[in-house]
Amino acid sequence: MRSRCLQLLLLLALLVSGTAAFATQRALLVGVSELVNQPQALWLQAPRNDVMLMRQTLVKQGFAPTDVTVLADGVAGASLPEAERINEALARLLEQSRPGDFVMLYFSGHGTRVRDSTKRYQEPDGLAENFLARDARGTDASGGSLPGGLRDVDFDRWIRAFLGKNVFVWSVFDTCSAASMTRSGAAQPPEDAGPADDEVRFRGVRAGQLAASGPAAAPPPMQALPEAAAGVPRARYVAFFASESHQVTPELRLPRKARNARPQGLLTWAVAEALQQKPATWRDLFNGVLDLYPPVIEELESRFPARELPSPVAEGNLDLPVFANASAPLSTRPVWRAERAGGSLTLKAGLLDGLEPGQELRIVATLADGLQRTAQGRLAQADLGSARLAVPPALAELAQATSWSVTPMGEPASAALRVRSDSALPGGLSLDYPASIRTAGEAQADVRWVDLGAAGGRLELLSPAFVVAAEAGSASSGIVVRDMAEARVRLQALAQLKWMSRLAELAKDGRLDGFDAVLEVRDDSRVLRSANVRDTAGGALQLRPGERAELMVRNGSGQSIDLVVVGVDAQGVLRSVYPEDQGEANRFERGTRESPASKRFALPWLKPGRPARLLVLAAPAQARSAPRLFGAGTAEALTHTAELRVRGQLTPERERQVYGALLRWTNPAAP
Repeated sequence: MRSRCLQLLLLLALLVSGTAAFATQRALLVGVSELVNQPQALWLQAPRNDVMLMRQTLVKQGFAPTDVTVLADGVAGASLPEAERINEALARLLEQSRPGDFVMLYFSGHGTRVRDSTKRYQEPDGLAENFLARDARGTDASGGSLPGGLRDVDFDRWIRAFLGKNVFVWSVFDTCSAASMTRSGAAQPPEDAGPADDEVRFRGVRAGQLAASGPAAAPPPMQALPEAAAGVPRARYVAFFASESHQVTPELRLPRKARNARPQGLLTWAVAEALQQKPATWRDLFNGVLDLYPPVIEELESRFPARELPSPVAEGNLDLPVFANASAPLSTRPVWRAERAGGSLTLKAGLLDGLEPGQELRIVATLADGLQRTAQGRLAQADLGSARLAVPPALAELAQATSWSVTPMGEPASAALRVRSDSALPGGLSLDYPASIRTAGEAQADVRWVDLGAAGGRLELLSPAFVVAAEAGSASSGIVVRDMAEARVRLQALAQLKWMSRLAELAKDGRLDGFDAVLEVRDDSRVLRSANVRDTAGGALQLRPGERAELMVRNGSGQSIDLVVVGVDAQGVLRSVYPEDQGEANRFERGTRESPASKRFALPWLKPGRPARLLVLAAPAQARSAPRLFGAGTAEALTHTAELRVRGQLTPERERQVYGALLRWTNPAAP
């Protein structure tokens, strides 16, 4: 009998490990150099080289050559990268994929942006990103999709279909207008790249160029798109983009000044080079990509001083191990890139990111051969958007380190929710940095937890800041919860609410010229009342029966914005407003005063006569700098992804402007 049990256990172990043991790594590489329906002046040189470099790189990483599909013009044995063939290849790849597999989706070529009225989700500028297949044609004025273009919403459906099968997806878009290419989003017109024989070409085509130069537009063919998969978490997803959605990206001869240099997309070349350093996580890989950008960017800045050069972008769960189908990050604490000047390190993060003077940090110096040296240090100074510390003595001699990074050793004490409890707190608490929960004495506590055994428990709110989380009449008696799972959700929401209050306090005196957020109270036909969220208390816009609330955000600052909008409903549950989809980023489109980027957000969880809060926090996004989620993610986000989006930090950051407000609605019936 015992032998039989052991055999059954062994069989179960083999079944559990089978998915990992037989998981397959596959890739689809698409490179479009020639737009056959467009003038040759719009053709590119590098995409055919890009797909071959990426294929060689993946084979070195362990991909079987037969599992790497190439669609490219000018590549022997490859199918042509026409729109319908690309969709057919995606469909075959999806059909082949099994739970536990890993898929890379790679695209190199031109991108463009067109107005597409068929999209369910409209970007703040009303435009949709399109990757141009070889047979792309000009669009008409009807606002339909672009013939021969693969839309951002189409890519989003494919990615969700793979994720729905428990397949890990790594996407790389070496195109212009790249950063919204996986979203269900007026482009900067490309300037002259130089004389006809110039080696530098910029990827990016105005939709008007296609309409004027191509043959008459034809209706797009019926494409075999997968069924829309709603509610699929992006836990097993990472994407690299060559540029933000309004930018173009270069192709040029790489490596620079090397005898074997040939035309390559800058992002493609940097990814291939960085993979040679054997990075452990996707964040390590992306940081390696960024380390290769400065010399090339500096050269291009001197040659094209009037051009906005690209900011590479990464999205998804960056702290997962590379080329593995896993959903649990190796670390959930942030990693900030640092710049060394003499004996000091400067961070592009500060008080708004959860740093405080005196905080203990882990400093990592990466050498040219990929080896890393680490030491501990203490933060000396922190402003809203920057911080500074001394180089630890153990690392002071590493003048030739190629990059520096800093990670907090723990959450800041000032952001912690302090809980008084005579029994153990509910298990499984999970919070995004810098929010945390700590036990405390009666005098310092924000909340008291009373375990009622089989009857559940009670949270007594000791701090006036948390009265909004209670129902009418419960502020003094406490919030009764049915079980430990509900207690966990409530505690996590209170911890996030404390950090949200801290953010609003830090940002209350800031200004962000050209940006505003207006709360509107409406009925079924018109706006009844409205006010800027910075200029009103929630009580001035109390909802009455039959009314609803919406938030209108306008960005006329002339630059992209890192924006977070999050609410707390009457039950104390966090509500993510922007970004709405936790698999997307919080980068809000740039606009001008004359033509602002704007978007309206419904707030259905705001109810008449019920308490609630709404945080709006925004800061201008710097070129090649890290976006800021401000630690204001929801509990759902924490479950699915460690960090949503990171931009490369290559240039010094000026003092940041900031817009912040925390609106509070109180229950008139509450004491």
